[in-house]
Amino acid sequence: MLRSPLAQIQRANRSLGDQLVRAASSVILNLAEGSQRRGADRAHFFRIAAGSAAEAQAALEAAEALGFVEAAEIAAAADRFDQVVAMLRPQTR
Repeated sequence: MLRSPLAQIQRANRSLGDQLVRAASSVILNLAEGSQRRGADRAHFFRIAAGSAAEAQAALEAAEALGFVEAAEIAAAADRFDQVVAMLRPQTR
């Protein structure tokens, strides 16, 4: 979902593209690490993953606002990040 819009974003603004890559990678890595933890430690990693998903979504929104991509090109990825945040909300308490 990110491959095509990410390529466009990186061509237009390398820094924003790199930030999007870091945020999206952080979601995956923190979910993996959190899934192996217990208690408050687990919630900590899930909070980080949720924050990174929100950051990735914001990067996509910024890219759209700046005219680097069209809304339709990022809709699926933005929705997926929104789903990740919603799924993690009960886990981060």
